[in-house]
Formats: sequence, structure tokens, C-alpha cells
Amino acid sequence: MPRRPRPAFAPSPARTPFVLLALATAMALVAAGCGGDKKAAKPKVPITTSTAPTTTAVPPPGFPAGAAPLTALPAKPELLHRPVLVVKIDNAPKARPQSGLLQADIVVEEKVEDGVTRFFTMFQSQDAGAVGPVRSARSTDITLVTPLNRPLFAYSGTNATFQKLISAAPLVDVGVNAAAGEYHREGGRPAPYNLFSTTPGLFGHAPAGAGAPPPVFAYRPAGQPSANASATPLGHVHIEYKGVHVTTVVDWTWDPAAQSWLRAQDGGPHKDSAGAQVSAKNVVVQFVDYVDTGQRDRSNTVVPEGKLIGTGEAWVFTDGKLVKGTWSKPTPEAVTSYVDPAGAPIGLTPGQTWVELPPPGSAAV
Repeated sequence: MPRRPRPAFAPSPARTPFVLLALATAMALVAAGCGGDKKAAKPKVPITTSTAPTTTAVPPPGFPAGAAPLTALPAKPELLHRPVLVVKIDNAPKARPQSGLLQADIVVEEKVEDGVTRFFTMFQSQDAGAVGPVRSARSTDITLVTPLNRPLFAYSGTNATFQKLISAAPLVDVGVNAAAGEYHREGGRPAPYNLFSTTPGLFGHAPAGAGAPPPVFAYRPAGQPSANASATPLGHVHIEYKGVHVTTVVDWTWDPAAQSWLRAQDGGPHKDSAGAQVSAKNVVVQFVDYVDTGQRDRSNTVVPEGKLIGTGEAWVFTDGKLVKGTWSKPTPEAVTSYVDPAGAPIGLTPGQTWVELPPPGSAAV
């Protein structure tokens, strides 16, 4: 039987919005599972936050009826109005292989310390019997959760500064210190890379009245080829999340037989814990700047924040083609839009999408 984690303090009831945790609690969170933000300095830049209210998600005109909001694929009726569950999954070398990546609707890869990345993994239309390794939150996550209609947010802790942001953010805390009974440590893996959960267990903490997220992409009708005028046949993209000591190297390659993009990482196929290669119907490369939050991990390495509000360059890989365009997000509450050079929305293939968030100049085709 998997061993349940032993929190450093008695778990508190589910968090209510805008309640700040005490410093002692935050320090316990670091010890319980942050995995690296022990030392903190005064932030050098304002750290993103938001107080967006709960909203009722309304699909845009033309969105297929009966489709899951985050994939545009047909979904079970009982899942159409389910909230989204976000799970922070580690991608450090010792955290691999991960569980749950192929069951997610959307995965966002963000840079954390040095050249290590972490996954902001969204579940809504499918479940995963195992998901993890679950790791700590970052300030970049606040801007990502804000448009999602108060998602459930699963993570293993964070530092005191970031915990205050999470406590004030428009989300439902189902992290290890709010829902300890839903987490366990897996044998055969070193701590802190062995904390896992299940999506059914975490979804069980959804509050009454929780609703689905809005669609976050524009989609083409099923079976329709890419119609953006600037779409160019292209079957590969190479991305490097560079750091001082570590660089995470990501390659996505189009597989015509599977009509999907296959992911490789650090020179080999990226496989999940069941041995299946990670794949996606769409890959969105959204170039973003990272800034120093003033926080430091245990090795005194900068803890960065991706700046997701504003506009920048985007490469969208879909249907074996590349559409170069622009991303735009004017406010924390806004859904990010992706348009081609003519200003037309870039239509994705219905199905799972990965969003890569590398710094400008970190990708090549």
C-alpha cells in the first residue's frame, strides 16, 4: 500500500478566498514539499496577482455543442460543466517519468529555476488514476489560473511570498496541505520527487456551484485542414530552456500516421510512467520574457516569473504545419488570443494542446 505523506503540521480545512496563511504555516509548506524556495530576498519586481471573481463560462459562437471546453472534442454530458483541475507536475530529471500527462487536456511548460521546467497540467474532460510527481507552485501560475473560472489547484507547497499570492488568487486550494488525504508517496522514487495523487480524488473537493472553464483556444471543425493563409508545412521544432547549470531540451516532431506531434526531451523520447510517448494534437510556442522575482532556491539560483500579460511572438504547430503569429493577453483575467499576421484567429485541431513558454530566441525550426 502507498504510504501517506506526513505533513509537518495538521492540515487545515479547504482554503477560503483571500485568507492569507501565517508565516509559520508557509515555512512548514516549504519543509513539506516546496523543493527549493527556502531562501527569499526582497522581490525585485512586482509579482503577478489577481482577484478575479467567479464567472459563468460561455462558449464562443461556433464552438461545437457538447464539446469539452479545453479540447473541443465530444465529452460525456456529466463532465461538460466540471471545473478544471490544475496539477503542478515536476520535470526535473529525477521526477521522470511522470504520470497523467497524456490524460490532460492542456499542458503548459514553464521555466522554473536554472533551466529546469515544470508542467501546469489541466484536467477537465478526462481522469488520471495517478498524477505526479506533484511539486510546488510559482508566481507564473497566478496569471495562468486567473481566466479558468476558479480552478482546483493541486501543488506540494511553496515559499511564504508565493503562498500569499495563491491564498489571494481566484482558485480552490487542493494542495497537499489542504487535502493531505489525497496524496501519497510512491516507493522507488527519491523525495521530493515521489508525491502523487489522483484526479478523481482531487475533483472530489470541488465546491458546490463550481463550473467549467471557458474555451481558451480557437478550433477548426474536426477533420478540416488548417485554413490560416500563412500556414506552412513543417514537421519539427526544437526548444531549449537554458540555465547556468541545466538546459532542458525539447523537440516536437510531426507524425503523419498518428496525426500528432511527438515529444522528445534531452535527446530521447519523452515517455510517461506507462511507457507511452507523450504526444499532442497541437503545440503552441509562446515566447515570453522571464524576470527575477527576488526569490532564490536552496542553491541561491534565481526563481523567475514568466510575464504573460502583454503581447509577443507565437508559433503554432497544428496539422503538420506552422502558423507564425502573435499572442496577446491584455489583463490577468483575459484568455490569451493567438492570431496570424492577418489578424485571424489561429484554428487548432480538436484535442490535447501543449503550450511551451520559452524565452525569445530559444526555439528553432
